[in-house]
Amino acid sequence: MLRENTPTLTVIIPVFNEEECIQETIKRLEVVRECMHDKAELEFLFVDDGSQDRSWQILSELTIDSKHMKAVSFARNFGHQIAVSAGIDMASGDYVAIMDADLQDPPEVLQEMLALAMDGYDVVYGIRRSRNGDTLFKKKSAELFYRAMSYLCEIDIPKDTGDFRILSRRVVDVLKSMRERHRFIRGMIPWVGFKSIGYEYDRDIRFAGKTKYTLRKMFRFAFDSVLSFSLKPLALVTRLGIIVVLSGLFGAAYMLYLKLFTDVPVAGVTATILTVIIFGGVQILLIALVGEYVARIFDEAKGRPLYVIAEKRNI
Repeated sequence: MLRENTPTLTVIIPVFNEEECIQETIKRLEVVRECMHDKAELEFLFVDDGSQDRSWQILSELTIDSKHMKAVSFARNFGHQIAVSAGIDMASGDYVAIMDADLQDPPEVLQEMLALAMDGYDVVYGIRRSRNGDTLFKKKSAELFYRAMSYLCEIDIPKDTGDFRILSRRVVDVLKSMRERHRFIRGMIPWVGFKSIGYEYDRDIRFAGKTKYTLRKMFRFAFDSVLSFSLKPLALVTRLGIIVVLSGLFGAAYMLYLKLFTDVPVAGVTATILTVIIFGGVQILLIALVGEYVARIFDEAKGRPLYVIAEKRNI
């Protein structure tokens, strides 16, 4: 029997082609729900990100007799961060948890994380003490990514974290008002502020299936994250431009000196062509970087919705 004023925890689970994991995920979440029945009321909100397998069919069937299970399906694939954002938009709980459907982030630790949140922390973020199943390349690339973000961003993004965390209602309400299209949620949450604490846990191997984050998607996600939260790349471009101009002036002065005051032959056409090609390539890269920022302005100016919902269950 729930006590009066028992808090509600909405668990957001983005799903993309996870038909092999969904039923096991729900099974373990139901166990957690039973264990926490006297402390909090749990509801599960699945966001199907345009899956091409049986994920939505499974979710539709499982939500028929379970009113605490809710589900929405996108009209197409919009991406993991947008799926999480949709869940945040629709979550009604006093607290909101974010976890993936592959069970790498164990739902059993939600009980201890919620206890920390109820002690007065607005954000309880999971810190990966170990990463079972991850390759050496993925571990090292993640380490490099967080070092780069620490240097480039003005906000402090905790290292060895993902989107697995619990948020208070006031953090959720602020996130709902942030409508940028190129989203980096694990950076948006520290930007909001409020009191936060880390919770260490051991990350498990994927329960079934393959990761949906290919190498290409990982690089794109990292690139979007930097451009969404930092203007330092533009500052670095300015510094590089100054260095190139000064180098060119110094080189021109040196060549003029050799021509007028020494018998040393000045480099010919080949050196000139190579110099033009190299600096031309640098200019193209710098223009492309500025173009990436301009493209984001263009995306925001169009004002399109972040996602399109095709179907809902229990919402």
